[in-house]
Amino acid sequence: MEDEQKAAKDSLDSSLEYNQPTTSEETPGGSTNTISKNAPETPTPSGSDNKPFIHRVKSVLSLHWSIYLPILAIVVVGIVVAGVIISQNHSSTNQPTLSEQNLSPSQLNHLATANQVLGSSNQVLTVQSGAIFNSTVLVRGQLEVAGQLQISQLQINKSLAIAGNATIQGTLSVQNDLSVNGNGSFAGNLTTPQLTTDALQLNGNLTLTHHLVAGGPIPSRSTLATTGNGGTTSVNGSDTAGTVTINTGTNPSTGCLIAVNFTSPFLATPHMLLTPVGASSATLNYYVTRSTTGFNICSVNPPQAGQSYVYDYFVID
Repeated sequence: MEDEQKAAKDSLDSSLEYNQPTTSEETPGGSTNTISKNAPETPTPSGSDNKPFIHRVKSVLSLHWSIYLPILAIVVVGIVVAGVIISQNHSSTNQPTLSEQNLSPSQLNHLATANQVLGSSNQVLTVQSGAIFNSTVLVRGQLEVAGQLQISQLQINKSLAIAGNATIQGTLSVQNDLSVNGNGSFAGNLTTPQLTTDALQLNGNLTLTHHLVAGGPIPSRSTLATTGNGGTTSVNGSDTAGTVTINTGTNPSTGCLIAVNFTSPFLATPHMLLTPVGASSATLNYYVTRSTTGFNICSVNPPQAGQSYVYDYFVID
């Protein structure tokens, strides 16, 4: 490449030498001779002069092409980059922009008496002062509140989902069921006409201002042979509290008279209180055996035949 550029430069210099200005020389006889510098002494035939000329033209064009090719490449790259920038600016100008629209007092008065549509979905209506709506307000899209939201009364016909914490300063009234998947903490009193729970743990004292009712299904029982021939038994109550009645038959004997089976076993062997009802029940030397699944009422001495023995029981874990 360097040899071609050097050859093209030599050809260009040779071509320029033909174009040097001519000088005049005065002879002793007074005549003037015009001499062209570096001109060939003898003319070259027209047929042989074309090839060197074409060679020189090609050399000049080759030199110019090697010089201007990088410049042309830079110009082309610049045009492409400018086209991309103009295209991006044009696409960005097509994006919808939100513009503000101010309402004059006459326009506000007109809104109070007519159903009007203000602006388009790309515009924002800014109200600098307070706004009072005397009738219903319908929001078809999302409602975003940047500041505090104060509502004197809130009615929700469908679901209410709160992702964060909720603080209620006043009374919370639930007309239907209330389901809490996590823990519930009450700093004040909890008042309810009826409380149903699977388990209740009290870290403080339990104060009852009314009766304690021990409900639940009636335990099953088995009449044992020591009650005698024709003896019967019955249970009325629950696992926690109730009454046991033992009716002896003929020839009763010592030992356990009745076996009571709890409907739900206790986690550990429960504590039990047994109280005789009536003087005849107190004359029997009774005792109990207990476990997590039930208890037995037994006698050290033989009961009287044809006698009823009644005992109240209270069981606590």
